[in-house]
Amino acid sequence: MKTTLNIPEDLIKTAMSLAKNRTKTQTVIIALQEFVRRKKVDKILAHEGKLEFDGTWEKSRHAR
Repeated sequence: MKTTLNIPEDLIKTAMSLAKNRTKTQTVIIALQEFVRRKKVDKILAHEGKLEFDGTWEKSRHAR
C-alpha cells in the first residue's frame, strides 16, 4: 500500500543509519514492527503477578 508521510528528514536519516538500511521504506517497516513488538510485550508484562496457577500445571506440562 502506498502512503504519503511527512517524516522529518533528520529523523529518518538517523533511523536509517542506526538500522543500517538503505531505503526509507525498509526503515519505516522495521520501526513499525519494533513498535508493535514492544506494545505486545508491554501488554503481556501488564499481567505480571495477576495470573494464578493451580498445582496441576506441572502435570499438564509433562503430559504432552
